[in-house]
Amino acid sequence: MFIQTSALLRRVAMLVASLAAIAMLLGHTTRSAANTQSGGGARPTIVLVHGDWADASSWTSVMRRLENEGFTVVAPPNTLRGPIEDSAYLASYLQTLQGPIVLVAHSYGGFVITNAATGNPNVKALVYIDSFLPAQGETGAELLAGSGTCVNESALNAVPFDGGVDLYLRWAANSPYPGYRKCFANGVARKKAAILFAGQRPAAAAQFTERNGQPAWKTIPSWSLIGSLDHVIPPGLQSAMSKRAGARISHVRAGHLSLITQPGVVTRVILAATQATR
Repeated sequence: MFIQTSALLRRVAMLVASLAAIAMLLGHTTRSAANTQSGGGARPTIVLVHGDWADASSWTSVMRRLENEGFTVVAPPNTLRGPIEDSAYLASYLQTLQGPIVLVAHSYGGFVITNAATGNPNVKALVYIDSFLPAQGETGAELLAGSGTCVNESALNAVPFDGGVDLYLRWAANSPYPGYRKCFANGVARKKAAILFAGQRPAAAAQFTERNGQPAWKTIPSWSLIGSLDHVIPPGLQSAMSKRAGARISHVRAGHLSLITQPGVVTRVILAATQATR
Protein backbone atom coordinates (compact mmCIF):
# COMPACT_ATOMS: atom_id res chain seq x y z
CA MET A 1 0.00 0.00 0.00
CA PHE A 2 2.84 2.40 0.88
CA ILE A 3 4.59 1.58 -2.41
CA GLN A 4 1.41 2.20 -4.41
CA THR A 5 0.82 5.56 -2.66
CA SER A 6 4.40 6.68 -3.31
CA ALA A 7 4.11 5.78 -6.98
CA LEU A 8 0.87 7.71 -7.22
CA LEU A 9 2.44 10.76 -5.59
CA ARG A 10 5.38 10.59 -8.01
CA ARG A 11 3.00 10.48 -10.97
CA VAL A 12 1.03 13.44 -9.59
CA ALA A 13 4.24 15.39 -9.08
CA MET A 14 5.35 14.65 -12.64
CA LEU A 15 1.95 15.74 -13.97
CA VAL A 16 2.09 18.99 -12.02
CA ALA A 17 5.60 19.68 -13.32
CA SER A 18 4.49 19.00 -16.87
CA LEU A 19 1.49 21.31 -16.54
CA ALA A 20 3.73 24.03 -15.11
CA ALA A 21 6.12 23.69 -18.04
CA ILE A 22 3.23 23.91 -20.51
CA ALA A 23 1.86 26.98 -18.74
CA MET A 24 5.26 28.67 -18.91
CA LEU A 25 5.53 27.87 -22.62
CA LEU A 26 2.03 29.18 -23.32
CA GLY A 27 2.75 32.32 -21.31
CA HIS A 28 5.89 32.95 -23.30
CA THR A 29 4.03 32.40 -26.57
CA THR A 30 1.23 34.76 -25.50
CA ARG A 31 3.67 37.48 -24.52
CA SER A 32 5.56 37.07 -27.79
CA ALA A 33 2.32 37.35 -29.75
CA ALA A 34 1.30 40.45 -27.82
CA ASN A 35 4.58 42.10 -28.77
CA THR A 36 4.24 41.26 -32.46
CA GLN A 37 2.27 43.17 -35.06
CA SER A 38 -0.22 41.23 -37.18
CA GLY A 39 2.16 41.79 -40.09
CA GLY A 40 4.96 39.94 -38.28
CA GLY A 41 7.11 42.84 -37.05
CA ALA A 42 7.80 43.81 -33.47
CA ARG A 43 5.17 46.02 -31.89
CA PRO A 44 6.44 49.47 -30.99
CA THR A 45 6.64 50.87 -27.51
CA ILE A 46 4.34 53.88 -27.39
CA VAL A 47 5.85 56.80 -25.49
CA LEU A 48 3.43 59.53 -24.36
CA VAL A 49 4.79 62.98 -23.52
CA HIS A 50 2.57 65.46 -21.67
CA GLY A 51 2.58 69.21 -22.09
CA ASP A 52 2.50 72.28 -19.87
CA TRP A 53 0.33 72.59 -16.76
CA ALA A 54 -0.21 68.82 -16.79
CA ASP A 55 1.45 65.52 -15.93
CA ALA A 56 1.42 61.94 -17.22
CA SER A 57 -2.02 61.30 -15.70
CA SER A 58 -3.54 63.39 -18.50
CA TRP A 59 -2.92 60.34 -20.73
CA THR A 60 -4.76 57.88 -18.45
CA SER A 61 -7.75 57.18 -20.71
CA VAL A 62 -5.55 56.91 -23.79
CA MET A 63 -3.09 54.61 -22.01
CA ARG A 64 -5.88 52.27 -20.96
CA ARG A 65 -7.12 51.95 -24.53
CA LEU A 66 -3.65 51.35 -25.97
CA GLU A 67 -2.83 48.74 -23.34
CA ASN A 68 -6.11 46.99 -24.13
CA GLU A 69 -4.82 46.74 -27.69
CA GLY A 70 -1.76 44.91 -26.40
CA PHE A 71 0.80 47.71 -26.65
CA THR A 72 3.53 48.52 -24.18
CA VAL A 73 2.91 52.13 -23.14
CA VAL A 74 5.09 54.45 -21.07
CA ALA A 75 4.53 58.07 -20.08
CA PRO A 76 7.77 59.51 -18.67
CA PRO A 77 7.70 62.88 -16.93
CA ASN A 78 8.29 65.96 -19.02
CA THR A 79 10.41 68.22 -16.82
CA LEU A 80 8.94 71.42 -18.38
CA ARG A 81 12.19 73.36 -18.03
CA GLY A 82 12.57 74.30 -21.70
CA PRO A 83 13.19 72.56 -25.05
CA ILE A 84 16.93 72.17 -24.48
CA GLU A 85 16.79 70.45 -21.08
CA ASP A 86 13.53 68.58 -21.65
CA SER A 87 14.57 67.19 -25.03
CA ALA A 88 17.93 66.03 -23.69
CA TYR A 89 16.21 64.19 -20.86
CA LEU A 90 13.70 62.49 -23.17
CA ALA A 91 16.43 61.57 -25.67
CA SER A 92 18.32 59.81 -22.86
CA TYR A 93 15.14 58.03 -21.78
CA LEU A 94 14.48 56.79 -25.32
CA GLN A 95 17.95 55.27 -25.44
CA THR A 96 16.91 52.87 -22.67
CA LEU A 97 14.11 51.38 -24.79
CA GLN A 98 14.60 48.48 -27.17
CA GLY A 99 12.86 48.07 -30.50
CA PRO A 100 10.66 50.47 -32.47
CA ILE A 101 9.09 53.51 -30.81
CA VAL A 102 6.05 55.61 -31.59
CA LEU A 103 6.54 58.98 -29.92
CA VAL A 104 3.43 60.96 -29.01
CA ALA A 105 3.21 64.50 -27.64
CA HIS A 106 0.57 66.90 -26.39
CA SER A 107 0.90 70.69 -26.62
CA TYR A 108 4.37 71.94 -25.60
CA GLY A 109 5.48 68.31 -25.67
CA GLY A 110 5.67 68.77 -29.44
CA PHE A 111 8.81 70.86 -28.95
CA VAL A 112 10.29 68.10 -26.84
CA ILE A 113 9.70 65.15 -29.18
CA THR A 114 10.67 67.18 -32.24
CA ASN A 115 14.17 67.53 -30.79
CA ALA A 116 14.50 64.31 -28.77
CA ALA A 117 13.75 62.00 -31.70
CA THR A 118 16.34 63.51 -34.05
CA GLY A 119 19.02 60.95 -34.85
CA ASN A 120 17.28 58.06 -33.07
CA PRO A 121 16.65 55.29 -35.65
CA ASN A 122 14.24 53.47 -33.32
CA VAL A 123 11.65 56.26 -33.49
CA LYS A 124 9.42 55.23 -36.38
CA ALA A 125 6.55 57.72 -36.04
CA LEU A 126 5.76 61.04 -34.38
CA VAL A 127 2.23 61.89 -33.27
CA TYR A 128 1.26 65.44 -32.33
CA ILE A 129 -1.95 65.96 -30.32
CA ASP A 130 -3.15 69.61 -30.07
CA SER A 131 0.51 70.37 -30.40
CA PHE A 132 3.38 72.49 -31.63
CA LEU A 133 5.35 71.19 -34.62
CA PRO A 134 8.19 73.70 -34.56
CA ALA A 135 10.75 74.26 -37.30
CA GLN A 136 14.43 74.86 -36.68
CA GLY A 137 15.15 78.11 -34.85
CA GLU A 138 11.55 78.85 -33.83
CA THR A 139 10.42 79.68 -30.30
CA GLY A 140 7.11 79.17 -28.57
CA ALA A 141 6.65 82.90 -28.10
CA GLU A 142 7.21 83.61 -31.79
CA LEU A 143 4.79 80.91 -32.90
CA LEU A 144 2.03 82.10 -30.56
CA ALA A 145 2.46 85.80 -31.37
CA GLY A 146 -0.56 87.01 -33.31
CA SER A 147 -2.16 83.54 -33.27
CA GLY A 148 -5.09 84.50 -31.07
CA THR A 149 -4.04 82.22 -28.22
CA CYS A 150 -5.84 82.67 -24.90
CA VAL A 151 -2.58 82.18 -22.99
CA ASN A 152 -1.00 85.58 -22.43
CA GLU A 153 0.51 87.54 -19.55
CA SER A 154 -2.88 88.03 -17.94
CA ALA A 155 -3.32 84.24 -17.79
CA LEU A 156 -0.15 83.55 -15.85
CA ASN A 157 0.88 83.60 -12.23
CA ALA A 158 4.67 83.98 -12.18
CA VAL A 159 6.63 82.35 -9.36
CA PRO A 160 10.34 83.29 -9.27
CA PHE A 161 12.84 80.72 -8.03
CA ASP A 162 16.61 80.52 -7.85
CA GLY A 163 17.55 80.27 -11.50
CA GLY A 164 14.34 81.17 -13.27
CA VAL A 165 10.61 81.78 -13.22
CA ASP A 166 7.80 79.23 -13.13
CA LEU A 167 4.47 80.03 -14.75
CA TYR A 168 1.10 78.73 -13.52
CA LEU A 169 -2.28 79.26 -15.14
CA ARG A 170 -4.83 81.29 -13.18
CA TRP A 171 -8.26 79.84 -12.48
CA ALA A 172 -10.30 83.05 -12.59
CA ALA A 173 -10.77 85.24 -15.62
CA ASN A 174 -8.38 88.17 -15.86
CA SER A 175 -9.16 90.14 -19.00
CA PRO A 176 -8.29 89.36 -21.74
CA TYR A 177 -7.72 85.88 -20.25
CA PRO A 178 -11.15 84.17 -20.09
CA GLY A 179 -10.27 81.87 -17.21
CA TYR A 180 -8.91 78.32 -16.91
CA ARG A 181 -12.04 76.47 -18.02
CA LYS A 182 -12.73 78.58 -21.09
CA CYS A 183 -9.10 78.80 -22.15
CA PHE A 184 -7.24 75.63 -21.24
CA ALA A 185 -9.91 73.13 -20.19
CA ASN A 186 -12.88 73.95 -22.42
CA GLY A 187 -15.00 70.86 -22.80
CA VAL A 188 -13.87 69.40 -19.46
CA ALA A 189 -16.44 69.04 -16.66
CA ARG A 190 -16.03 71.61 -13.89
CA LYS A 191 -15.06 69.12 -11.16
CA LYS A 192 -12.50 67.44 -13.40
CA ALA A 193 -11.15 70.84 -14.48
CA ALA A 194 -10.76 71.86 -10.83
CA ILE A 195 -8.66 68.74 -10.16
CA LEU A 196 -6.49 69.40 -13.21
CA PHE A 197 -6.00 73.00 -12.12
CA ALA A 198 -5.05 72.03 -8.58
CA GLY A 199 -2.42 69.55 -9.77
CA GLN A 200 -0.95 71.58 -12.63
CA ARG A 201 2.82 71.46 -13.07
CA PRO A 202 4.38 74.82 -13.90
CA ALA A 203 5.99 75.78 -17.18
CA ALA A 204 9.38 77.43 -16.99
CA ALA A 205 9.46 80.80 -18.72
CA ALA A 206 12.50 79.57 -20.68
CA GLN A 207 10.17 77.38 -22.72
CA PHE A 208 8.93 80.36 -24.65
CA THR A 209 12.33 81.76 -25.59
CA GLU A 210 14.60 78.77 -26.26
CA ARG A 211 14.97 77.99 -29.96
CA ASN A 212 14.07 74.70 -31.54
CA GLY A 213 16.79 72.48 -32.97
CA GLN A 214 16.82 70.25 -36.05
CA PRO A 215 13.25 68.93 -36.34
CA ALA A 216 12.81 65.16 -36.36
CA TRP A 217 9.69 65.44 -38.53
CA LYS A 218 11.95 66.10 -41.51
CA THR A 219 12.97 62.44 -41.54
CA ILE A 220 10.31 60.65 -39.44
CA PRO A 221 6.66 60.24 -40.57
CA SER A 222 4.30 62.37 -38.49
CA TRP A 223 0.63 62.58 -37.61
CA SER A 224 -1.27 65.57 -36.24
CA LEU A 225 -4.63 65.72 -34.50
CA ILE A 226 -6.08 69.23 -34.37
CA GLY A 227 -8.85 70.25 -32.01
CA SER A 228 -11.24 72.60 -33.79
CA LEU A 229 -12.06 74.36 -30.48
CA ASP A 230 -8.48 74.71 -29.23
CA HIS A 231 -7.90 78.18 -27.77
CA VAL A 232 -4.35 77.55 -26.50
CA ILE A 233 -2.72 76.62 -29.81
CA PRO A 234 -5.37 77.82 -32.27
CA PRO A 235 -6.33 75.45 -35.11
CA GLY A 236 -4.97 77.78 -37.78
CA LEU A 237 -1.51 77.69 -36.24
CA GLN A 238 -1.61 73.93 -35.75
CA SER A 239 -2.72 73.43 -39.33
CA ALA A 240 0.07 75.60 -40.74
CA MET A 241 2.73 73.80 -38.71
CA SER A 242 1.29 70.36 -39.57
CA LYS A 243 1.18 71.03 -43.31
CA ARG A 244 4.73 72.35 -43.25
CA ALA A 245 5.85 69.16 -41.52
CA GLY A 246 4.04 66.96 -44.04
CA ALA A 247 1.98 65.42 -41.25
CA ARG A 248 -1.09 63.28 -41.79
CA ILE A 249 -3.76 65.58 -40.40
CA SER A 250 -6.96 64.68 -38.55
CA HIS A 251 -9.49 66.93 -36.86
CA VAL A 252 -11.64 66.49 -33.77
CA ARG A 253 -14.31 68.71 -32.28
CA ALA A 254 -12.55 69.37 -28.99
CA GLY A 255 -10.60 71.97 -27.08
CA HIS A 256 -6.95 71.81 -26.09
CA LEU A 257 -7.41 68.68 -23.96
CA SER A 258 -8.70 66.21 -26.54
CA LEU A 259 -6.59 63.50 -24.88
CA ILE A 260 -9.01 63.85 -21.93
CA THR A 261 -12.29 64.74 -23.65
CA GLN A 262 -11.87 62.60 -26.80
CA PRO A 263 -9.48 59.76 -25.84
CA GLY A 264 -11.01 57.37 -28.36
CA VAL A 265 -10.21 59.68 -31.27
CA VAL A 266 -6.68 60.29 -29.95
CA THR A 267 -6.13 56.55 -29.59
CA ARG A 268 -7.21 55.89 -33.18
CA VAL A 269 -4.69 58.40 -34.51
CA ILE A 270 -1.91 56.78 -32.47
CA LEU A 271 -2.90 53.31 -33.67
CA ALA A 272 -2.77 54.54 -37.27
CA ALA A 273 0.77 55.74 -36.64
CA THR A 274 1.85 52.35 -35.32
CA GLN A 275 1.36 50.98 -38.82
CA ALA A 276 4.49 52.92 -39.84
CA THR A 277 6.56 50.53 -37.74
CA ARG A 278 5.52 47.39 -39.63
